[in-house]
Amino acid sequence: MSENNSVIRSLHDTGLAAWFGGSLMGAVGLNGAAANAQNPRERLSLAENGWTRWAPVNAAAIGVHLVGGTGLLLANRERVRNQKGAGTTVVLKTVLTGAALGITAWSGKLNRDVAAAESEPAHGATEPTASTSPKAAAAQKQLRLTQWLIPATTGALIVLGAIQGEEQRPGAQLRGRAKQVTKSLPSR
Repeated sequence: MSENNSVIRSLHDTGLAAWFGGSLMGAVGLNGAAANAQNPRERLSLAENGWTRWAPVNAAAIGVHLVGGTGLLLANRERVRNQKGAGTTVVLKTVLTGAALGITAWSGKLNRDVAAAESEPAHGATEPTASTSPKAAAAQKQLRLTQWLIPATTGALIVLGAIQGEEQRPGAQLRGRAKQVTKSLPSR
């Protein structure tokens, strides 16, 4: 790979920005707006409709992020292998990405469970009423948590991306190269 990784970095960052921003807007804007519907029996349907429309865009954003992240890892594999702390950041970011993917997938499953009860009354997308079915109410309660866990984990990924950017500063790379040179020297 060339030294200029603008395309893969843009894929990584744009995909992550959409994943983070879409989840946060959905939790605040979409779910909040659905809770304001006049008819309590329309609230689940409105939220489900919005999340269903967003799902393909979100899936594409996640895919673009993963392609970009893989490309960056390949382009920086020597630095990651040799620079102190860089490997740890990659491992942490990989684990957190896996967690965000798992939470996102679980949230999708919960949304499908709620969609099956779309004509039931609800206070909001994540707030059941006493007459909401037990299955839908249980899914809504879990969605109340996942709607915040997704932006929390993807926001943490943004922070780790910034840390990785700082690791690529010349001084940080120089320290990594010095480590590589000292490893290659014969032992005494």
